[in-house]
Amino acid sequence: MIPGLSYITNFIALSEQEFLIKELDQLPWSSDLKRRTQHYGYKYDYTKKKLDQSAYVGPIPEFLKTYISRLAKQRWFDEREKPDQIIVNEYLPGQGISKHIDCVPCFADTIASISLNSPCIMEFEKNNRKGSLLLEPLSLLVLSGEARYEWTHTIPAHIKDIWKEQEIFRGRRISLTFRKVIIS
Repeated sequence: MIPGLSYITNFIALSEQEFLIKELDQLPWSSDLKRRTQHYGYKYDYTKKKLDQSAYVGPIPEFLKTYISRLAKQRWFDEREKPDQIIVNEYLPGQGISKHIDCVPCFADTIASISLNSPCIMEFEKNNRKGSLLLEPLSLLVLSGEARYEWTHTIPAHIKDIWKEQEIFRGRRISLTFRKVIIS
């Protein structure tokens, strides 16, 4: 559909999802945005839309490094672009993210995201061309190349989604987004 977009169902096992949610819920959540977040490695400043060395907030927890290793081992990231930043987002029913392209000068070519607990639809757009994808729990979404730099993506703030003529009610969804920071 979109060059540079890869989508893998069942990237993690159900038991891993349960483990991740349990571990993440034991760590502090920030309410700086309309949704709760956790930042590891570096904290992206959504107001300034930039990153520098002062954005470093500490090491990535060991239990999350396992997924960086898995992503690198499966060659979603090359060794020079191994993620050093993770943002964990919690979306409750009715929450989403606005249309955007991840900060080009801030992050390297590949962005990967694991979805936990509840499905939602992500919409894509480029030059009036549109597409959508159901992000299922346990799945991995990878954006690189054209999908990363030329297509916007958004998660509309809905309580339910319509996918293939079926209503899908949203529950609590958590995403883990892995990126390599470019320090200016």
